[in-house]
Amino acid sequence: MKILVQKFGGTSVATQERRLAAVAHVEDALANGYRVVVVVSAMGRRGDPYATDTLLGLIDDPNHVSTRDLDILMSCGEAISAVVFSSVLRARGHNVLVLNGGQAGIETDDSFGNARILRVRPQRILDALSAGQIVVVTGFQGVTAEGDITTLGRGGSDTTATALGVALDAEYVDIFTDVEGVMTADPRIVSSARRLDQVTYAEVCNFAYSGAKVIHPRAVEIAMQKNIPIRVRHTELKDEGTLITNDSTVLESHSVTDRYVTGVAQTANITQIVIDQPGVNAYDVFQAMAEHNISVDIISVSPDRIAYTVADSEARRAVDTLATLGLNPKMVPDCAKVAVVGAGIAGVPGIMAKIVGALMQHGVEILQTADSHTTIWCLVKRQQMEVAVRALHQTFGLDHANE
Repeated sequence: MKILVQKFGGTSVATQERRLAAVAHVEDALANGYRVVVVVSAMGRRGDPYATDTLLGLIDDPNHVSTRDLDILMSCGEAISAVVFSSVLRARGHNVLVLNGGQAGIETDDSFGNARILRVRPQRILDALSAGQIVVVTGFQGVTAEGDITTLGRGGSDTTATALGVALDAEYVDIFTDVEGVMTADPRIVSSARRLDQVTYAEVCNFAYSGAKVIHPRAVEIAMQKNIPIRVRHTELKDEGTLITNDSTVLESHSVTDRYVTGVAQTANITQIVIDQPGVNAYDVFQAMAEHNISVDIISVSPDRIAYTVADSEARRAVDTLATLGLNPKMVPDCAKVAVVGAGIAGVPGIMAKIVGALMQHGVEILQTADSHTTIWCLVKRQQMEVAVRALHQTFGLDHANE
């Protein structure tokens, strides 16, 4: 049995016209011999009647609602979306079964608002597919062992889709959205940005962690467990979008191994924290951040200097926390992180020289850097972020990535 999981985001199911475009993809899959599982997000975005943020806005004071109860409320948007979408399928003569997260066999821990999937028991879905039904599953949610409804946090519908893809041994997981696929850069910043035909799991995870919002990294990490290919596709287009896989035969056929840099991403609203004090204890600094639940990034530690970044919204709390340790940190607000991502950059001489040269040529000051096997991050001032992204995109020839 060939199984295809298709996830449709909030904009893809927001109107009847877009729901019909989504149904056309379901019918194309059926015509190609697939049994189809559809995962839906809540309809629309903030301000739309049934979007998750709109539902949260019904609560005057969230302090008077438990996180458990909030999850019950937040799960309503996907339930509405699933029933509405199934009605369109039935109107076209299809046999449909609608399941919420728990009915679909998605079991989670009890971290309400950001639950983790513990296991997926897909037998009910398999039975329905064998009976010729299309299964429509509410994204973004699961159930605890005690039967409590949970939600999976940001990108939760992507996570639902890939978790089901792994459990069902699907041939593909299609993520339908309002963009053409994974781009070489944000097209709002780089007008010449191109869609990538294929990227590796590691590359797209680093894109996502570095600011690109096309797919949630947790969803990609789940798909990696069983090497389930993901396609990021536009709901209103018929092409196959961007393929995400580690299948070496697919990647080699597209000459990806000859491409050092895949793309450039960015994250704004970052503050740099710098502690220039001899003998500063790094353990005390980062333990204090952990105890106050402050996430840190772009970390640099030396005997007499510690530098790292936090979200702008956490900067004042971070500085006040450090003051309780007798430290006097310097705070550099309004920064941005620019990332050069590519599976081929590890061990290649000259990549960092090109980055530094491109930014210097365009007058961009580098405040701090960090790197991994697939990504080099540069911290810059927020007002220079877009110049930096365009400079790096041009320097690495990404304008012609797909030509």
